[in-house]
Amino acid sequence: MLATVVTTALLGIDAYPVYLEADLSRSGLPAFTMVGLAEGAVKESKERVFTALKNSGFKLPPSRITVNLAPADIRKEGSSYDLPLALCLLAAAEILPQSCLQGYYLAGELSLNGALKPISGILPMALKAKAEGVHGLIVPVANSAEAAVVKEISVYPARTLREAALFLLGEHRIQPCVHDLDAIWSNRAVHHLDFNEVKGQEHAKRAIEIAAAGGHNLLFMGPPGSGKTMLAKRIPSVLPLLKFQEALEVTKIYSVAGKLDPDQSLITERPFRSPHHTISDAGLIGGGQYPRPGEVSLAHRGVLFLDELPEFKKQVLEVLRQPLEEGTVNISRAAVSLSYPANCMLVAAMNPCPCGYWTDEHHPCTCTPRQIQRYRSRLSGPLLDRIDLQVEVPAVPYKDLKKAKSTMDSQTMRQNVDAASSLQAKRYQESNTRNNSELSGKELQRSCALTDAEHDFLEQAVHKLGLSARAYTRVLRIARTIADLEEAERIEVRHLAEAINFRFLDREDMV
Repeated sequence: MLATVVTTALLGIDAYPVYLEADLSRSGLPAFTMVGLAEGAVKESKERVFTALKNSGFKLPPSRITVNLAPADIRKEGSSYDLPLALCLLAAAEILPQSCLQGYYLAGELSLNGALKPISGILPMALKAKAEGVHGLIVPVANSAEAAVVKEISVYPARTLREAALFLLGEHRIQPCVHDLDAIWSNRAVHHLDFNEVKGQEHAKRAIEIAAAGGHNLLFMGPPGSGKTMLAKRIPSVLPLLKFQEALEVTKIYSVAGKLDPDQSLITERPFRSPHHTISDAGLIGGGQYPRPGEVSLAHRGVLFLDELPEFKKQVLEVLRQPLEEGTVNISRAAVSLSYPANCMLVAAMNPCPCGYWTDEHHPCTCTPRQIQRYRSRLSGPLLDRIDLQVEVPAVPYKDLKKAKSTMDSQTMRQNVDAASSLQAKRYQESNTRNNSELSGKELQRSCALTDAEHDFLEQAVHKLGLSARAYTRVLRIARTIADLEEAERIEVRHLAEAINFRFLDREDMV
C-alpha cells in the first residue's frame, strides 16, 4: 500500500515542504530502497527507524519497501526524517489509517528505543506550516516551545514514537504546547555590562553612540590595554531593543545552525559574536560541505566583533566585503545556491603596529616603518572604506582611572540612540532603507542635502585627505546620524567636521 506524510527541509534559513512517500509491496524479496537525493544521515534513518519500530511494539510484514522524498531534485540531509518515515511506514502497512496523517507536519529524530530526540530548524518548519495552513505539528518535546513561538498553529509535543502513533489513532491525548510569548517579551534580560564601568575614552563612547544610532561599522585602533574590547562588549547595551520580527529572524538562524539553547525558544537580545582570528572563511561567512550559517549571519541584527583584525587571514577578511555592503551572504554550490541574512554591525579592534605601542606616549615602539606598513597592509583599502567610523583609542590617563565611574552610562546612550533611530524610521518609512548606514543613490542625496557652505568644506576635505568616493559617502552618512542625534533637520558644517574626525585612518600619516 502507498502512504504519504509531509515534513520539511531547509533551504538557507527557510523551510519548504517535503512529501515522504512509502510503498510496501508483498511481491518479490524483502528490500528497502530510498530515492530523492537523500544524504548520509537520511539513508541511515532506515536502521534507526526499523529498530525503533520494533522496540516500540510495532511489527512490519516482510515487504519490498520503496521510499521517495519529493521534490527529488533537492538534496535532503539531517535526522529529522526519522519520525515521518516511521509513521509513513506504519500507514503503508495499514497499522495507521492514512487519513489520520493528513493536516500534520512531522519531524523528529528517533533513538533505537523509540524516544524522540530534538532536531535543528524547527522554527522555520513552524513558520512554513502556518503559511501553508497546516492543522498542526508533531515534534519532539524538546522542540515544542520553539515551535510554539509561532501562533495560530497547534504544536503537539511527543516523547516517543509510540506516543505519536497512539495520538494519531486517537487512543492517546497530547495537549498542545502553550507558550506565553508576552511574558518572555516583557521580561527581556537587562544587559549586565554598562558603559559607566569604562573610565575615560569619551571620544570612543561618542563614536559608539553614533555607530549604534545609524547602524554604522566601527574600527578601534589603540595600544594594548586601552579598553578596545571592553568598549566593544558593551555595545549591545545601547542598541535599540529587538523588534519581534527581528527576533524571529535571529532565532531562525540560530535554530538552523543548531545553536539555540535547549531552554531558549526565542532570542530576545541582539547577538554579540566574537570569533577567534584563526577562523576560516566558511566559519565566518558560512558554507561547508553541508552549508550552515557563519558568524556574520549569527550576528544578524547584532554585533560582529573582530578583535586583532590584522591577525585574521586576508582572504577571510576580503569575503566580508559583500556581506557588509549588501547585508546578505550568498553561497553558491554546484547543486544549490543559498542566501543567509547578515545585516550586522561590524566592530573591529587592532593595534597601531605589531608591538602595539606606535601611538603610545609612555611605551617606545620597537617596530620599523616597514614592519608597520606590512602590518597595516593586511587590511585592504576597500575593506577599510566599508568601515564608517575609524577611531583612535589611546591609553587611559591616570586621572581618568582614579574616577569611581564614568559620567556616560548605557541608559543615557540608549535613550539618545532610540531617539535618533525613531527619526530615521519616520524619515525612511516609505522606502526600503532602515537606517543611515544604508543610504545610497537618490535617498542619500535627499536625506543629506548640503548648502554651498557645506559643499565647500567637504570639497576641501576630500582633496586634502584624498577620500575615495565610498569614503565621501560614509562621511555623509555619519554626518546625517550626528545631525539626527542633535535632532537637527539638515546637515551642517560642524556635523561634517565631526564625521571627518571619525575617519582616523584617512587623517593620519600612516607611518
